[in-house]
Amino acid sequence: MILAAGRGERMRPLTDHTPKPLLQAGKHRLIEYHLYNLANAGFKDIVINVAWLGQQIIETLGDGSAYGLNIMYSDEGEKALETGGGIFKALPLLGDAPFLVINGDIFCDYPYTKLYNYQPEDLAHLILVDNPEHNTTGDFYLKNNKLSPSGDSKYTFSGIGIYTKAFFSGQTEPAFPLAPLIRQHLERGLISAEYYAGQWQDIGTYERLEALKKAGL
Repeated sequence: MILAAGRGERMRPLTDHTPKPLLQAGKHRLIEYHLYNLANAGFKDIVINVAWLGQQIIETLGDGSAYGLNIMYSDEGEKALETGGGIFKALPLLGDAPFLVINGDIFCDYPYTKLYNYQPEDLAHLILVDNPEHNTTGDFYLKNNKLSPSGDSKYTFSGIGIYTKAFFSGQTEPAFPLAPLIRQHLERGLISAEYYAGQWQDIGTYERLEALKKAGL
């Protein structure tokens, strides 16, 4: 699943008329980097959630055949359901097996073929990266390949993770953020994680988008 329903407030006025996932970033639109990388890694079925200007995303990407994929859409209407709520609404499209979720506004060269080695012993598995300038304190501690309430090293959540349906068990509210649910489960030792040292960028601002363009990718 690729999360693509956000309003993109920090990217205005670019996102007033174009949804952030469709912004051009070099030779591809932001979301297309994910589509090509997933197809190259052997993924076939992709779910994309949409809200703000979502019809543009649907019309541009279509059924996914141009990328060698089968794309389904989870339409959240005019107002997005936040990260957790968006995934929760799309669960009927995601099947019963563990599934991959990627934030649509990141750029990363993580080798998705590696995820085929994931064993669903935990409720979720997150990819962590070095802390960028805009998040110097990090998000989560990593200890013995698990998210931990404490530890020596704190990293930033990349926006790439594997989740099980059980991760969302008991949820009833239609809209909710993902982070509090992650913290709830990590306290019980139920979320595994790994550190990735490769290329990763959060393309959340105009300046970061321009930097990605200048990189010539």
